[in-house]
Amino acid sequence: MNTHPPASGRPAGAPPAPDADGRPPAVGLAGALAAAEAAPPVESLDVVARMLRQRLDATEVTFLIMDFTGTSVVRLGVAGDVDTDEPVRRIALRGTLYDEVIRTQRPATARREGASGVRVVAPVTNRGDAIGLLELFLSAEPDDSAMREIGETAHALAYIVIANRSYTDVYQWGRRTRPLSLAAEIQHRLLPSSLACEAAQFTVAGALEPADHVGGDTFDYVIDRDTVQLSVTDAMGHDVDAALLATLAVGALRGARRAGEGLAEQARQADLALVDHGRQGYVTGQLLRIGLHDGNVEFINAGHPWPLRLRDGKVEQLEVAIDMPFGFRFPHSYQVQRLDLRDGDRLFMFTDGMLEHSAGDLDLEDLIVRTGGLHPREAARTVIAKVVAAHDGHLEDDATIMCLDWHGVGHSRRNAATGADLTGASPRGTAED
Repeated sequence: MNTHPPASGRPAGAPPAPDADGRPPAVGLAGALAAAEAAPPVESLDVVARMLRQRLDATEVTFLIMDFTGTSVVRLGVAGDVDTDEPVRRIALRGTLYDEVIRTQRPATARREGASGVRVVAPVTNRGDAIGLLELFLSAEPDDSAMREIGETAHALAYIVIANRSYTDVYQWGRRTRPLSLAAEIQHRLLPSSLACEAAQFTVAGALEPADHVGGDTFDYVIDRDTVQLSVTDAMGHDVDAALLATLAVGALRGARRAGEGLAEQARQADLALVDHGRQGYVTGQLLRIGLHDGNVEFINAGHPWPLRLRDGKVEQLEVAIDMPFGFRFPHSYQVQRLDLRDGDRLFMFTDGMLEHSAGDLDLEDLIVRTGGLHPREAARTVIAKVVAAHDGHLEDDATIMCLDWHGVGHSRRNAATGADLTGASPRGTAED
């Protein structure tokens, strides 16, 4: 083991030297990442919080992680500052400053209630995936320089969470609104690690609300050098049997995709996996592949509801040909179809649980129009929430939706902080509730 001190002569792990004005140096992306890497995974956020506290003379610095549904957050306190016997307090987002910051993806300030000082909340987000929030309490109103530092540190925290969540269950624990059944645990492990992604040519987000008895829904996406690929699947049945069918389908699709196979071969291998190992079960699904350089769109529909496209404020059902679900035991094949997708279009792929609602006045197409101004992350969550509400909070079948905004092949750069492309367009704002 190397025991030599670093070139600066300062002992390894010692705090950075102060600025000329005597204050600790700015945290910054590099400083935050270095400090977090030197700490145990479960304490990485605590180290950055302490650095911010010293730098900005903050009385409190905490990280709040968002749950899977996007409706609440849980405060993950700084090590040594939280009474571990205190029950977890889940904070509902609706109508709060937290909700505003997540929705707008901009830091915000407010006077501290019942005490002097200022409260600052900043989004902890990576490529459109809203991971949580950084909250600070300061003795005075922060200037522009301090707000920039807070925003940069919050952005660094997103990378820290992503880098460390594979080593500890702390972040998974914070994202759960309730203990998961075995089926739900399997289902969550089949989802992509980030539920949303922003890129130059597109933005995509997915949302899933399990039924009271998990029904085996999944969604997935991946970005390659030349394409973005999406899938939505729905396994027959409920509970562990459905989760096992979903595992077969997703595993086969990912295996074929990672081997460089096209959509037809991905579908064939998923079908074969269900026939060979699915014990008479089947899975419906949709596969989508878009060329990032030419905008060419390929699509397979295996027994699934038709997708919906929002274009110029109008929703259209894309009545594509429907092939057999994966796992049917008689000869069939899967046809690769073309979809008409233009710059500025929004595409929704979903499972039939989105259509089986008890409230007859819930108009899915109207809801898609009314949420058209929202970021896909917020649009997907809003639509899911309305479906759950139509069931009085108890779904008979899983409800899953993926929302894709296609910006076009002419977009090659984006602003990491705002999601805006650098040709002048802005991210989507708010919409009618």
